[in-house]
Amino acid sequence: MSNYLAIATVTATLQRVLQAAIQQDIEGARATTLPPSGISTGTPEVGVNIFLYQVSSNPSLANYDSPPIRSKGSPPNRQIALDLYYMMSCYGSDAELQPQRVLGSIISTLADKRILTADLIRSTCSDSTFPFLFESNLADQVQQVTVLPVDISLEDLSKAWSVFYQVPYVLSVAYRACLIIIEGRETLPRSLPVRDTSPAGIAPFPASPYIEQVMVQGSRFEPITIGNVLTIRGRNLQSQIVEIHIDDLVLMPTEVKDREITFTLSNTVSPMLQSGVQSLQVVHRLDSTSPLMTNAIASNVLPFILCPTILNLSVRDLEEVEDHLRSAVVVLQLDILVREKQQVVIALNEWTMETPNVYMFDRPPLPSASSTIEIPITNVKAGEYLVRVRVDGAESKLGVDDDPDSPTYNWYNSPKIVIQ
Repeated sequence: MSNYLAIATVTATLQRVLQAAIQQDIEGARATTLPPSGISTGTPEVGVNIFLYQVSSNPSLANYDSPPIRSKGSPPNRQIALDLYYMMSCYGSDAELQPQRVLGSIISTLADKRILTADLIRSTCSDSTFPFLFESNLADQVQQVTVLPVDISLEDLSKAWSVFYQVPYVLSVAYRACLIIIEGRETLPRSLPVRDTSPAGIAPFPASPYIEQVMVQGSRFEPITIGNVLTIRGRNLQSQIVEIHIDDLVLMPTEVKDREITFTLSNTVSPMLQSGVQSLQVVHRLDSTSPLMTNAIASNVLPFILCPTILNLSVRDLEEVEDHLRSAVVVLQLDILVREKQQVVIALNEWTMETPNVYMFDRPPLPSASSTIEIPITNVKAGEYLVRVRVDGAESKLGVDDDPDSPTYNWYNSPKIVIQ
């Protein structure tokens, strides 16, 4: 949740992001946040004006104003989920197409900055240009703020400028920032705590575990592979006996906390796991003789993508098709099972700085599941190639040269094959 500075923080963050981008693309361009009535006098000769023209409740969280359940000592407050709509108007010399260049810079920038990350928001609040945002806590909001383009019809756009703004139209584009959750100031009355949580005093009634996220430990965006240590984040995860179910596989965690579970897939037998989307669930085993209680409580099911890793790579049946072109069979040994109907694609990227060639080949259907994949390749130029394999959309990782003294430092360098 966020305090009353959330809306201003989103506007300031957008201004700061766009200012940094357009001043690099168009000399002298500036980003402003003026009302339409001040457009003729306050806007720069070239740049963009960011105007918040509409605020609406988020339709998917229309009932979010109900008080949430908080921990002891933290009374609940009312909350409301909002979407913010911005009109971004571009200015400059039409003879030099400056408004269109500014518009292109805005669209390109917000395509990359679609999510206003916590670090980006914090840096805006600590910027000396916005001292009034120092107490903003938008960066601590659990929900991410996403910025998306809005399609506005020509009729609605004409009405907005002629009726509401009452100024001549300039080249514009609309964006929506969602969602911003603002918390009220007044705390709601808090009732006395429940003394007995058991049903009819027979057996304890535990809270069900809930999974929010599965990720590689310490790295939210790292692809998940068998060799990773994984972290499950959620709530009510701790119990006396905790099991992790991945499809039909049952694993025991290495560490369990109320909000986090740590486990690894490295001790599993690889044929029990296949590449692609996996279903994960946390199960609490209970020691209860009560007829009102089950002996297990399961969490929600959360999917994650398990990526393959190439353990071994070789080339056989190499033939010369014509000058500098070859056909062969690439043999990949994976750390994970690939089943008969899974879609497998191999990508070859030539390891060179001079116009590298890129090839992609599908694997023909196999009679049975296997962790060894053979993929025929044809009309490939002789050379050295980086190899990736994608199984049902789950892609293997490339290794990186981490030797600072190497001439190829920070380059992708493995796995590779040589087509001679």
